[in-house]
Amino acid sequence: MTHSTDSICHLHILVDFISLFCRILELLKISFWDRKMEVNDNEIDDLNAPLLQLEDSVTITISEPVQTIHKKNRRVVFKIRNIKCASCVVSIESVLKNLNGVEDVTVSPIDGQAAIQYNPLLISAKKIKEAVEEAGYPVDKFPDQEIAACRLRIKGMSCTSCSESVENVLKMVGGVKKAVVGLSLQEAKIFYDPELTNTDRLKEAIEDAGFGADLISSGDDANKTHLRLAGVTSEEDVSIIQSSLESAVGVSHVEVDAAENKVTVTYDPDITGPRSLILCIQEAGHGTKCYEASLYIPPRQRETEQQHEVQMYRNQFLLSCLFSVPVFLLSMVFPMLHPFGNWIEFKIYKMLTIGTLLRWILCTPVQFIIGRRFYVGAYHVLRLRSANMDVLVALGTNAAYFYSAFIAIKAMTSDTFEGQDFFETSAMLISFILLGKYLEVVAKGKTSNALAKLIDLAPDKAHLLSVDDDGHVNSEMEISTQLLQRGDKIKIFPGEKVPVDGIVTDGQSYVNESMITGEAKPVSKKTGDKVIGGTVNENGLLIVKAANVGSETTLSQIVQLVEAAQLARAPVQKVADTISKFFVPAVVLAALVTWLGWFVPGIAGIYPKQWIPKSMNEFELALQFSISVLVVACPCALGLATPTAVMVATGKGASLGVLIKGGNGLEKAHKVKTVVFDKTGTLTVGKPEVVSAVPFSSISLEDFCDVAAAVEANSEHPIAKALVEFAKKIRQNFQSSSSRVMEVMDFEVHTGAGVSGNVGDRIVLVGNKRLMHSFNVPVDPEVERHISENEQLARTCMLVAIDGKVAGAFAVTDPVKPEAEHVISYLRLMGISSVMVTGDNWATATAIAKEVGIEAVFAEADPLQKAERIKRLQANNTAVAMVGDGINDSPALVAADVGIAIGAGTDVAIEAADIVLIKSNLEDVITAIDLSRKTISRIWLNYVWALGYNILGVPVAAGVLFPFTGIRLPPWLAGACMAVSSLSVVCSSLLLQSYRKPLQFHETKQTTYCNKCGQRRRMFKLVFG
Repeated sequence: MTHSTDSICHLHILVDFISLFCRILELLKISFWDRKMEVNDNEIDDLNAPLLQLEDSVTITISEPVQTIHKKNRRVVFKIRNIKCASCVVSIESVLKNLNGVEDVTVSPIDGQAAIQYNPLLISAKKIKEAVEEAGYPVDKFPDQEIAACRLRIKGMSCTSCSESVENVLKMVGGVKKAVVGLSLQEAKIFYDPELTNTDRLKEAIEDAGFGADLISSGDDANKTHLRLAGVTSEEDVSIIQSSLESAVGVSHVEVDAAENKVTVTYDPDITGPRSLILCIQEAGHGTKCYEASLYIPPRQRETEQQHEVQMYRNQFLLSCLFSVPVFLLSMVFPMLHPFGNWIEFKIYKMLTIGTLLRWILCTPVQFIIGRRFYVGAYHVLRLRSANMDVLVALGTNAAYFYSAFIAIKAMTSDTFEGQDFFETSAMLISFILLGKYLEVVAKGKTSNALAKLIDLAPDKAHLLSVDDDGHVNSEMEISTQLLQRGDKIKIFPGEKVPVDGIVTDGQSYVNESMITGEAKPVSKKTGDKVIGGTVNENGLLIVKAANVGSETTLSQIVQLVEAAQLARAPVQKVADTISKFFVPAVVLAALVTWLGWFVPGIAGIYPKQWIPKSMNEFELALQFSISVLVVACPCALGLATPTAVMVATGKGASLGVLIKGGNGLEKAHKVKTVVFDKTGTLTVGKPEVVSAVPFSSISLEDFCDVAAAVEANSEHPIAKALVEFAKKIRQNFQSSSSRVMEVMDFEVHTGAGVSGNVGDRIVLVGNKRLMHSFNVPVDPEVERHISENEQLARTCMLVAIDGKVAGAFAVTDPVKPEAEHVISYLRLMGISSVMVTGDNWATATAIAKEVGIEAVFAEADPLQKAERIKRLQANNTAVAMVGDGINDSPALVAADVGIAIGAGTDVAIEAADIVLIKSNLEDVITAIDLSRKTISRIWLNYVWALGYNILGVPVAAGVLFPFTGIRLPPWLAGACMAVSSLSVVCSSLLLQSYRKPLQFHETKQTTYCNKCGQRRRMFKLVFG
């Protein structure tokens, strides 16, 4: 009879639960359609609005909420032509001031420049331009519509669903062109139209979605300095300083924070700098009023936020333990200890025991105060019609808590009811999840160690030299590195770090560049050589002229590239994105099926009653299994699989001298089966040198070299410079005056052929056979034979003709890089074929290819033909990488699946590439491909681990093993497993930090000499990682 009554009671509970579940679905459906109607009616119009609004419709189309955002006026500066006198200025100013929305107008009659402050809500910049032109004054240098960019720190993201939600919310903001959200970096980069929205609106949108947002950078932060003001006591002082800075040459924007006495100035580094701005503020003082300014360095937000997050999770975990440990003891330990067991089971009111009441009291703060973050996260993510880990945790803990509360209330209202509460499940579950989160954020912090080390390379102080017009040093002072300006002279003592990029003007030393390039051997530096900021001066004193400062230094550019790469999503991330869309709903459904699968057969008596623990009934056993299913499933591990691996790999690559610009290049590199090399500057050193000079007439070698060098001295071509340098050495060998200069008249460059000019009364041609033929200069068989012999040796012949006759020839060679042959051989071992594509002649190209071991050669190709050759190789379904260094390589770098630029190459090539090799060493091509393979393998291993954990964990939590082995996964233990899964994925990615180069090429000190010619040879050592 009792069993029948309990069964009926349980059936009523089941009916009530199903009714409640249907009601929730109905409410969610109503909320969904209401939300959808709202989006369709209001937000889709904003998304479809053009990026650049017509000026006549500006005041009509901007909605009221946006109007509260643009509280600050905008400023536009442009040139006005045909200003002849003061009356023209008055006319223009009167026309503009009559426009609604124009706040202030300043027109300079000297340079014809106009600066207008206007309200973007009332008038557009284009309308202002048209008004000036209608007044009869043409407008020049009008700024194009800009797409602004900003970076925001996002707080509260835990999995891929969170990052997708933030990204979708940002894209729904009117004016946003593109938004990229990085889960591992906890950052978002947004490109937007500043006329339609701003950073405040973007932050509000993110906060409305339930996530925190802080501004990291906005606009052009490349040349921005922060100064702290002293002596400012009134608004008049602020106005004076702001006006003084705005009128300074080179300043583009000034933003003053009067409350904090700080000012932020954006400037042109070619014109001014931080020290000039500080001097400008000091000179703004008048009478007894003095102003002072000092450099203010804002704290690094990433490190601060990371430390705050670690501390928050640690404090929350410790606070939860303060309650959950006593709950655990009261539930699991004390009942088995005498006399605590009897005391805990003492009934204080009807069937309510002291133990149940204490567990209820202790569990409540953990559930609703410490666990509040899960409720908030679940609410916001459900409001966006998505789901994440917070939803699973909230459902699981709520099920345990409220069922336990129901048991406690039922015990207070019954004289015979006996039930088992699960308060320890709720409390312990939240505690273990917080512990897992704490360990996870600590581990994630280590993934950005490489980037942090790069940032810390730059020294804080520098020794600035004050130099007079004659170059004499007047004084020396120690200043902050951030106060250095372009053109400053800096003294670098032995053992000190180079503060900024520069050129050595005096001194000689060895500089350790291993922290930037990965090359352990110190590099010799002398006058005229470049030095990189962050490197270490080994043993000599150097005087360096600053060339790149602030964000323009090589170190800053590397950090920016690595940050951009870590923010970008790899295509393999789509796997996690796709799974995450269905993951949480599938888990909720699995939990419901688990509950029904244990409860209904239990009521029907299908499985033996002995399976049910003595302290439980059918409903409670089914509830425990369903809660375990909810909390054991972990979408976070899937979301972290790719971004953590990419973050570690890009940071490790940067420390090894390989800059990977994004996840796309990183992923494609592992598929590469063909590598196409450019010749000059890639396979070869890129610095031609003359190896021989052969006169074909009675002219002396000295005179022959002087005449040729006189003409080539006017050319900037690398071969011309090599020829001039060779002529200097010949004069020194003949003990002639090295300052001998011959005057050249009618100098002319013949593109792709050579140069010509008149030296005295002689007509001199220096170039290839094509130049000789164009001037009808006969090339004798002896000369042809000499050219052929040198081309077989991979040398280029430069013919010299004097007065219509070939007088001699220079043999020029570009030495092959010593590691080139070994790199090609190692690529072959990796299953990768090598191809050479060059614009050089076939004979030279074939000789170089034979020397390094490349079989496929395509010569005499222009830039477009190089790109076309790449496309032909890709037509065979082969992933192709292009390695190049020059402007002529940029089309091929773009056309290739992976573009790899030599770091010493041109800016255009580096910009077009996916991967940049800082050291310009060819073995780093192998490093880039091998690191890509290791990273993608690690990502898939992370996926296998994350999916495998869920595939195995969910059935075990659902009780599949329970009938056969008696193994049951309690909810609190399931929560611990879930926390460990995320931690394991992060730790798996961290193993990439132990990556070593597969091939290293070192020059040794050992020297040998050729038995035939006595030429000295350098010895090299191969190191296999």
